[in-house]
Amino acid sequence: MKKIIYLVLLILTTSLYSQTAKEIIDKNIELSGGLTNWKLLNSVLLQGKVILGIKDEYPIKIYQQRPNLTKTVISINGKETAIEGYDGNKAYAMNYAANKLQDYTDYVPESFDNDFIDWENKGFDAKYLGKEKVGEIYCHKVELTKNVNKNVYYFDVKTYMLLKEIKKDETLVYADYKKVGNLFMPFKIESSSSKKDGDFVMILNRIDVNKVFPANTFRF
Repeated sequence: MKKIIYLVLLILTTSLYSQTAKEIIDKNIELSGGLTNWKLLNSVLLQGKVILGIKDEYPIKIYQQRPNLTKTVISINGKETAIEGYDGNKAYAMNYAANKLQDYTDYVPESFDNDFIDWENKGFDAKYLGKEKVGEIYCHKVELTKNVNKNVYYFDVKTYMLLKEIKKDETLVYADYKKVGNLFMPFKIESSSSKKDGDFVMILNRIDVNKVFPANTFRF
């Protein structure tokens, strides 16, 4: 009898956590602009500066367009240089040893949308992991799992904005949310990893949405 009661409680608890995770994700999407507005977003241009290490600071532009096109450009001594991108067919990245762009054969295109937009249709399972602080802010902790891939998201318990994301090889921290059109977007992004070789802080001063980019924008 005790085993049956335990199984019933386990099923009810799992169901409750799953529903809670869904509600948190839905709340984030709603308060950050709404699902319709996110799906109407077709392109974005991020502009600002990226800080590498302690002193290295460069102007940066990031172009992104549905379904998965991307290009990152930094300015060095006033000259713009593409350092990575994907044009729909080929991916490329800067080889700093050779000082030139080269094909990135292992690149896996990333979706223009984040994982928790239509997460159920994408085949993810969501699990609520409780509350945890990011800095001094309490957050709802939600895990999305698909096959062997797991991402953990931290949503502010008051605003439901995404404050932190833990991926397999990278941790991202988001801050300074501002309204861009109908959407709220972070204007500060910090990236860190165990290797520390790709750590950066990006501070944006401008975000343009739904710009029509020239056809050759993502080529190299």
